[in-house]
Amino acid sequence: MKRIPFVDLAAQYESLKPEIHAGIDDVFSAGTYIQGPAVEAFERAFAGKLGAAHAIGCANGTASLSLALEALGIGKGDEVITVAHTFIATAEAICHVGANPVFVDIEPAAYGMDPAVLEAAITPRTRAIIPVHLYGAPCDMDPILTIAHKHELKVIEDAAQAHFATYRGRYVGGLGDCGSFSFYPGKNLGAYGDAGLISTNDEHVASLLRKLRDHGRISKYEHEVIGYNQRMDALQGAILSVKLKHLDAWIGARRKIAAQYDARLRPAGFKTIVPLADSEPVYHLYVVEASNRDAIADALAREEIATGVHYPIPLHKQAALSKNGPHRPLPVTEKAAAKVISLPIYPELTPENVDRICDRFLKCAQP
Repeated sequence: MKRIPFVDLAAQYESLKPEIHAGIDDVFSAGTYIQGPAVEAFERAFAGKLGAAHAIGCANGTASLSLALEALGIGKGDEVITVAHTFIATAEAICHVGANPVFVDIEPAAYGMDPAVLEAAITPRTRAIIPVHLYGAPCDMDPILTIAHKHELKVIEDAAQAHFATYRGRYVGGLGDCGSFSFYPGKNLGAYGDAGLISTNDEHVASLLRKLRDHGRISKYEHEVIGYNQRMDALQGAILSVKLKHLDAWIGARRKIAAQYDARLRPAGFKTIVPLADSEPVYHLYVVEASNRDAIADALAREEIATGVHYPIPLHKQAALSKNGPHRPLPVTEKAAAKVISLPIYPELTPENVDRICDRFLKCAQP
């Protein structure tokens, strides 16, 4: 019985090997290893597909959030509203610029920020909102943007897991003031190391972001602002340019796999991601709720099937963020965190293996 991994990056690499090697060889031949033409080419291609005026590559997804916050003028003493059902990097970036994360609850269908509870969390210190397109499922952005505009707040979309998911015909990450993307290796569009990117339509913000990521430079030895060493390296730019050409096909495969899972699990009474109307997730993760997830994980592991939990401890209950509290109760978040389990999903996963996973899951799982 062959093991089913949670994600199979080796299989993806084998299918791309000649293209990847050619891209790497181009970087070696050019001799430019930090930013340079390979990164600029990827930035242009990504911005063009997203429909954004600017795409600024950087070192990782956490840096993309903190750089965007700083470029938008968010700093010490400010409040930024976000969700607790996400990876800690979302709140970490807020803390990095000296601001305070304020958590609101999620809606239960697609696990995104609930616009109905957003306005009640706004105070005179609120400066920005970070909705998180978790699992690759878009948040309900139109009401979030309406509230932000009403209160003159900046919106940074955390699209780390949602490369080219669509909301009402538009790509997420291109709807707010900035979009933040991660290219961590396991992402739908993943580097062979770490990398990130910020999208924006604001020329001034883009100019400042380019300075902030590279020591505040305007030329080799002229530094206009205090910046950081948060640049994307050229090898990652070249690799991402290769992978970007295949992303649409990979997204299509993920959606087919998710549909197969849904067809097996929903009739048995299990809650899975329910996309918002007029939105198309990209299923970075396939998440299902179960009341006995630890037993499921153990049972599937014995059958050589890997699983994950994203995320078991909400941010408002993390020790690292306790000084930012006390935090308001988040009942939907806490219920989801107690029940979600992630099943394997990647383009190379066969229909036969999806059925095998579902068969084993349904034998032991309880809604």
